[in-house]
Parts: sequence; C-alpha cells; structure tokens
Amino acid sequence: MATFVLVHGGGHGGWCWDFVASNLRAQGHCVHAPTLTGLGESRHEARADISLDSHVEDLLTLLWDEHLEDVILVGHSYGGMVISGAADRAANRIRRLVFLDAAIPADGECLFDISPGLQSFNDVQVVDGVRLGLWPGPALVRQLYGIADEKLASWALARLTPHPWNTFETRLALSNPEAFARIPRAIINCAATLERRPEAIRARWRDGDHVRQVEAGHDVMITDADLVTGLLLEIAGL
Repeated sequence: MATFVLVHGGGHGGWCWDFVASNLRAQGHCVHAPTLTGLGESRHEARADISLDSHVEDLLTLLWDEHLEDVILVGHSYGGMVISGAADRAANRIRRLVFLDAAIPADGECLFDISPGLQSFNDVQVVDGVRLGLWPGPALVRQLYGIADEKLASWALARLTPHPWNTFETRLALSNPEAFARIPRAIINCAATLERRPEAIRARWRDGDHVRQVEAGHDVMITDADLVTGLLLEIAGL
C-alpha cells in the first residue's frame, strides 16, 4: 500500500482528484486530497493575507496531523509550488515528488515566473479586501483547463472558485535546498502546456528520474483519471 497526497492547482479544490482518488483507494492505497485555504469548500476562508506560504502550511499541517510518512506527494499546476514548499520543510516524510503538468519552481521564483501566460487572464477583482482571479466561466474551463467534454465541464464549473491572487505572486523561499534536491521527482507533462513554458527554463520539465509526456488537456486528472492513476502507480513502482 502506498500513501498519496494529491494537491490541486489554482481555482480548484480537493474535488478535482475525486476520480483518481477513487481509483487509488479501490486498489487499497491511502489517499489524501486536501483543499487549500480560500478555495473549494474553504472559499469562505479567503483572506487578504493568504499567500503561497499559507498553502504550504495547509499541507504541512496535514502531513503532521495525520502522521504521514513515505508520502508520494503530487502537485497539479500551481500545486507544484505548494508541494515544493512543503517538501523543503518536510523532506524526511516525502518518498517522491510528482509534478503533474505543474509548476516546477526554483528558489526565489513565483508562479508568474514559471507560467507568465497566466497574467493574460486579467480578471482580478477585489472582493471583501481579497484580490481574486481566475474567475470560473466556460471559456476558462475550455481554454485553460482543457475540459472539452460538456458533462465534465459542467461538473467542474459548478465547483471551481476564483483564486486568491497573492499566492501566485509569492516567491518560494527554500530553507533546505540540498535536502529538497535529493527527493526523487517524477514529471508528467501535457504536451501543449510544455510548449508554453518559458524557453529559457523549459529543460526543467525534462529533468526528473521519471518523465512522461501525454497528449491531454491541463486538467488531465479530470478528463482521463485512468491514465493519471496508471502513471501514479507506475511512478510508485506498484
């Protein structure tokens, strides 16, 4: 049995892993899919001071409170920032990092350094003092998240929430870069996303001990849960 912790990306919540988590649990694995503060069912907790560090603390709290060890820590999209920050501070609990079409940050980088195209979604609004972006809508679901199936798109749209924008601007600050660098990492790239990565750092998404490329939209864990489940089991050596 393996222990998987699945971390969602911007605008999403733990719900986006429902299909993958069900598959993994059906095979006897332990799965946690937390929702980060200010998103999903925690959207009422959005605050002006939420940052990447807040979301890293969310994940660390889960690891510590649930006494999780030997964890396969998976991050999708912005979730790559979160798992990097958490793994830096809890390296002894992490068996392997998995970046699923995710940000792979270096020390001192924020999400916009890695995914500058996100700034073209210039829809930031201030609600109750909180800067929120990535407002859900059919175009966002199709163009950014890559969900073409109408049924799945409707399912996702009913659950998506705007994202606390400060988190995308917070720079990752590694405290133990040597230990972080020693954690084995697997990388699953969606081909179209990889082409949009800044050319100067694109090689980063091919620098892992286990690298796969798939022809799928960004939210592949929703659109092809069986594929993602199989890849995660392969990565875990199961």
